[in-house]
Amino acid sequence: MNKRTQQVYTLLVEVGRSKDDGLPRDATGAALMCYASGVDEAEAVRETVAILKQADLSPLDVSGYGTLDERLAEGHDIDDDERALMQRALDENSVIVAQMTPFFDDGDATA
Repeated sequence: MNKRTQQVYTLLVEVGRSKDDGLPRDATGAALMCYASGVDEAEAVRETVAILKQADLSPLDVSGYGTLDERLAEGHDIDDDERALMQRALDENSVIVAQMTPFFDDGDATA
């Protein structure tokens, strides 16, 4: 059985507010670091956006940072924990939300 090769892509997703998003009450949105499997980055983005919408989040923008090999070639430092999450996304053919950083409208968002 020939299967198209899945790879894991690192995606940064900016989300806005929606009714039942689970973000802190005073947050204006959030950034989510995700690892998503797909045969290409476009598929990984589509799957990630679909899953986030199912979770009552409101995706606004997605930035792709490439595969593990692409990130290593660019000189990114990727620790064992991050590699383990990437492997889990690949093994489970899933989207892993590794980190969620809420945004607040208090001028401290860049701190």
